[in-house]
Parts: sequence; structure tokens; C-alpha cells
Amino acid sequence: MSLFQEILAARGLTGDHIADFLSPNYDIRHDPFLLPDMDKAVERLVIAREKQEKIMIYGDYDIDGLTATTVLIDAFSSFGFKHVEAFIPNRFVEGYGLTIDAVETIAKAGAQLIVTVDCGSLSHKEIARANELGVDVIVTDHHMVSDTPPPAIATVNPKRADHPYPFIDLAGVGVAFKLVQALQTRLDGLPAGNEKWLLDLVALGTVCDVVTLVDENRTNVYFGLKVLAKTRRPGLKALMAVARVEPITLNSRSLGFALGPRMNAAGRLETARHSLDMLLATDNETALDKAQQLDALNIARRSDQDAIFKAAIIQAEQYADDPVLVVSASDWNHGIVGIVAAKLLERYKKPTYVLQEMGDSAKGSARSYGDFSAVAAIRASDDIITKGGGHRLAAGVTLPTENIAVFRQRVNDFYRTLKLRDQTALLNAKADVVIGDLSEVNEDLIDQLDQLEPFGSGNPEPILKIEEVIVADVRKMGADNQHVKLDIKDRTGRRMQVVAFNAPDHYFVQPGEVVTVLFQPSINEWQGSRSVEGRLLGVEIL
Repeated sequence: MSLFQEILAARGLTGDHIADFLSPNYDIRHDPFLLPDMDKAVERLVIAREKQEKIMIYGDYDIDGLTATTVLIDAFSSFGFKHVEAFIPNRFVEGYGLTIDAVETIAKAGAQLIVTVDCGSLSHKEIARANELGVDVIVTDHHMVSDTPPPAIATVNPKRADHPYPFIDLAGVGVAFKLVQALQTRLDGLPAGNEKWLLDLVALGTVCDVVTLVDENRTNVYFGLKVLAKTRRPGLKALMAVARVEPITLNSRSLGFALGPRMNAAGRLETARHSLDMLLATDNETALDKAQQLDALNIARRSDQDAIFKAAIIQAEQYADDPVLVVSASDWNHGIVGIVAAKLLERYKKPTYVLQEMGDSAKGSARSYGDFSAVAAIRASDDIITKGGGHRLAAGVTLPTENIAVFRQRVNDFYRTLKLRDQTALLNAKADVVIGDLSEVNEDLIDQLDQLEPFGSGNPEPILKIEEVIVADVRKMGADNQHVKLDIKDRTGRRMQVVAFNAPDHYFVQPGEVVTVLFQPSINEWQGSRSVEGRLLGVEIL
């Protein structure tokens, strides 16, 4: 059995499952009408199309919401809807999700129907207010739901329990795409197969929202990457150019680490409308202008993020004994604190809430891992917060500033009641296979591993483990010597370099030491030469 076959087998891919996984079949997809209320949503939209009502697509300021908004704008245009606009809430004005002020503004503008994307499942009061104003609401969402759906015409959400849809982990853009597929059965304008041109957006939103890349998500991203490589959208072409992403080498990392951060930067610092305008641009000049604007905002975002992270580390040390970190300050931009929370989690291996204090109110984001649900801890604090919601691993919360200390105590008490064990071990890299030597770690293997793309949650890049290798050389890199490159030698004398950026202290071993190494093989291209190296993910001295 080859090393590639061993990796496949380690992931449960054998026999016919291998071909099905490596070459997804787009035609094998779930019936969109199995989703809850999909029939009601379609019926209402058919009426809106007949009457040419004014429709407001209510999005969200992250990439999932932005791509979902664009999917519906694009598809509704094809279906012949003539009066469709988009409302993207401002993180610093409306905040996340539907608000009563926004609903009233939309009603005053003459909208007869609101279609939400990536939000709305918990907006009971806001949707009730829309109904009072004579505005119908269709919710399309994928966030956690309450026991009772909001008073909308339809709440299309795979997280609801009352439906037979077989896959619940669609992104918000994935739910919007299912709505398009359902509408294709009732409306002309977007012939079967033509909806594939929307998959560039679906792939971008799906990867960046970090849902599991299995089932329909894998299929959508697999084909979406192919569509994105030849996208018709001037905005995405410009964004790839600005981010130096070559269409020919496009992969899921390109979306998650190059395109995604630039689009998210707009909503984190100013307004996500910049990103939507880029996605909707119809000429190259406007598209390039918007893409360059996003690039500049992303540079500013990184600078602000680094400053907040350094300050947050100082504060986190004060709560070293807490199993859950809760840190806050008045000069931390709450548009950025979610990224800082993720970095603190990585550093301290603890679920983390990072808040900005804004006078009497504080707002922030949480990141978690393992068996601790960030949103469940927020729900357990409902009596002391203003609002909150999200997912198990990422959530948001708003609360009175004076309650931060109580909130810190509450989430830590909640953690302790769970009696969780060995959680930090869940953050350790886990090898797909253990190899005896480096003989099969070559360009042919990496070409084979590329067939497993798209990588992401539920389908991570393969990790190899090799034991008893000698560290032939160690090189520190970076302005603060924060990166390390090890030259390792196996028992046959074969050598390979493995690299870790912002490496933990125990990665800085000494030449001559015998170690076990975990790594992901990759190709390093530098000044026209190619070599196989590894992304270093674990070091253990023997």
C-alpha cells in the first residue's frame, strides 16, 4: 500500500468511497424542499415576482453574509425580479442581525418583503415589528435556533429540528444557494446548470465561515474553486490580483488566508458595504479600486490587531488560573477582537472572550474548541447580558460593562460544571499516518494529496508523523527569531527541512537531538527552484 493509500484508509476512504470523495458528483445533491419552510419561502417569492414587489435582502457583514447576499441579488436578477436591494448592517451602528431601527428604515423605504441571509433565526421581536409595518420576512440562516421559530413567513434553517434534510452544516451562503435551487423549479430565467456560476461565491463563503467541508459543502467548494478560477466577476478577479492569488494554483487556503481576510477587513474597520460593492462591480476600474481599498484596510487591520493582541496578553496573565479567559478594554475595536480571541486561544489553549468597553455597554467575540460551547456559556448568562448568539466555536455577546466581572465568573463557573478533561490535547496535531522514512515524501505525493482538496474543517490537510529523526541543523528566522527551520535526517540519511512560523519555545531544539516530528508536506518555490519541505506542527524530544 502506498503512502497516499494509507492516508486515504486512515480517513475511512476505501473502495468506491475513494472515487466518490476525490471526484464529487454535482448532480448528487439533496432536495432543497426537504429544508424547513422552503416551500413557503418559494411560494412567497413567486408572488413577489408576479407583483414585482420591492425586496430587501438583509445580509451580514462577514463573508458568509456578503456572498449569500450577492448570490440572491445575482439569482433574483436572472429570475426577473426588478426591485431588489441589499441592506448590509454596519457592525458599529446596527450590529449583528436584524434590528428594529433597520426594519423601520426598510419599511419606510417601501419594501414589502425582507429576505435575510446568514441571520434572523432569533429575531423574534424584529420580525414581529416588520409584520406590524406590513412587511413580510423570509429567514434564510444557519445559526442556532430557539425552540420556537420567529413569526416569519418562512424560516429556512438546517439547524431546526423539524425537517428531514440530511445535512445540517450548510453555511449561510449554502442555504441561500438551496433557495436558488428551489426557485429554479418554479421560475424561469436561470436554467438548470446555470446556477453553477454562483458557486464561486458559495465556495468563498463556505470556506471562510469554517463549516465542515463534507457532503454538499465539499461538492460546492470543489466545483466552486473551478468556477472561481475562471470567474466572470470583475471584483473577484481584481481581488485575486491584489492578493497575488494565481487562478491556476487556487485552493481553499487562498480563500481562507488571502481573499477572505481582505473582504472581512472592510466590516471590521469601516463598513462591509465596500466588500459588497466589490462583489457587485460590473466594470474592471471600479472592481480594482474596491479591491485595492480592501487591501489597504486589511493592512490597517493587521496593525490594529497586533496592538490589541499585545495588550490582551498582558491582561490575560492576570487571569492565568481561569479555565476561560475574559479580557476587555475601551480602546479595542470590537470588529477585530474575534481574531484576537482566536490568537489568545492558540497561545493559552483556553476558550476566550475578548470585549470592547464602550461606555455603559461592552461588545465582543468568543472563540472556543473541544467540548466547551462558547454560545452555550453565553446562554447560561442570559440574565446578565444584553444579547448574544453564534456557534459552538465562535460567538458574540453584548452586555453592560459593569457586568464584565460577573460574566467572567459566570462563564468560568459554567466551564467547571462541565467537568471537562484533557481538552488541551484536542488542540494537538494528530497524524494521519506514521512513516518510517522520508522516501515517499516527494512531489508525486503532494500531487496526490492535492486531490483531497478542498481542505478545511472536517477535511484537514494530511499530517505525517516521523519518529527518531536527527536534527541536523536549526535556523532561527524573523525579526525576533520567532520562526524556526529544522533540517531533519531520517534513519536512511534522507533529509528534509520543516518550518514553523511563530513557533512555540519547545520547537527550538538543538542540533544533534533525536526527535519525533509532525508535519504537512508542501512545495517550497524560491527563485525558480522547487523543493519539498514540511510545515512543522509538532516536535517531541526523545
